[in-house]
Amino acid sequence: MLTGVALVSCYNFPVSPLPVSGNFRLKSGKSFQEDRIDKRFIRMNERIRAREIRVIGADGEQLGIMTPQDATRKAREQNLDLVEISPTAQPPVCRIMDYGKFLYEQEKKERAAKKNQKQIVLKEVKFSVNVDEHDYVTKRNHVLRFLEEGDKVKASLRFRGREMAHQNLGRKVLERLMTEVGDKGIIEFRPRMEGNTVHVILAPPRQVPGSSKKQEKPKPQQQAASGGQTQSSS
Repeated sequence: MLTGVALVSCYNFPVSPLPVSGNFRLKSGKSFQEDRIDKRFIRMNERIRAREIRVIGADGEQLGIMTPQDATRKAREQNLDLVEISPTAQPPVCRIMDYGKFLYEQEKKERAAKKNQKQIVLKEVKFSVNVDEHDYVTKRNHVLRFLEEGDKVKASLRFRGREMAHQNLGRKVLERLMTEVGDKGIIEFRPRMEGNTVHVILAPPRQVPGSSKKQEKPKPQQQAASGGQTQSSS
């Protein structure tokens, strides 16, 4: 038999700030910046329950402290929404905006960002224990090309039948590959056995910031000076 029942209000869930970009500075000199949140937890218009809120206009101007009812009325007069962007502030901060348009622009930015992201693909190149030199060089060049294109490479070698008794020969093939790849790739996983297959994982080298910058061409004055020194030395 239950001795008591705990009641939990469905409105008391944690709310994070709205993902609106930009910093806002209050009259007191304090500033705050909104964080990104799940749009399912945003309070807007009549759902804002604070007694008083600080209101920011559609153009970023400070409208002062007022009740949510008065602020919602101002937003409706402009055919806009009142959105709570910083519920943890004292008092909570709300902004007048076109919320539907804001969500549409955010989704466009997210789609564009995903389109520009580089997806790393794991390419597999298969070797054999008794691979001939020409075939080995061709597959090694495939590995180098995949790494140069920014993809990971799984170099695998499968032992067939009696080849299991000569696993050292297969490992020598992969050890040679790792040596010849050198600084053009990073060894993520060294040769390991899985059943009758041994494989190694290679990844593109990490780019050091600034290393991809082209060397600056010498200025015309420097070229003239070096040219003058060359003539004088002759």
